[in-house]
Amino acid sequence: MSTMPAMKRLLPIIVSVCLLSGCGLSNIKMPKLYKVAIQQGNVITQDMVDKLKPGMTRRQVAFVMGEPVLRDPFDDTKWVYLYSINVPGVFAEESRLILAFDEDNRLATISGDYAPNAPAEDGEENTSDAASNSG
Repeated sequence: MSTMPAMKRLLPIIVSVCLLSGCGLSNIKMPKLYKVAIQQGNVITQDMVDKLKPGMTRRQVAFVMGEPVLRDPFDDTKWVYLYSINVPGVFAEESRLILAFDEDNRLATISGDYAPNAPAEDGEENTSDAASNSG
C-alpha cells in the first residue's frame, strides 16, 4: 500500500516533465523530405511556338516541337502536346498546345495555352527607334 502514495507524487512530476519537454521542440530543426519534381509530356516553350508557321509540313512541325505525346487514332488531323510539372507542396503547372493540320498535311491552326507572337515589322522597329532618338 505504500506504492500508491509514491505514485500520486510521481505522476505530477512525470506530467510536468512531459509538458516542459515540448517547449524546446520549436528550436530543433527536423530534416525535411526531398520533394522530387515530376515532369510529364513534351516541354513547350514560347520560343518553340513562335517558330511555328501556318503551312508547315508535319515533319517541320515535328522538328520544332518534337513528336506529340497524344495522337488521336481516329483523327490524325490534330496533334496534342501536353506538359505538366508538379513539385509536391510547392507548385503545379499544366499546359496544352493543339496543332491542327489540313487535308494537305500542312499546319492550319494553333490553339491551347500558347499562341505565336507576331514578329515585329521593320517599320515598327524604326518608329520606336526614331521616337527614342528624338526624345
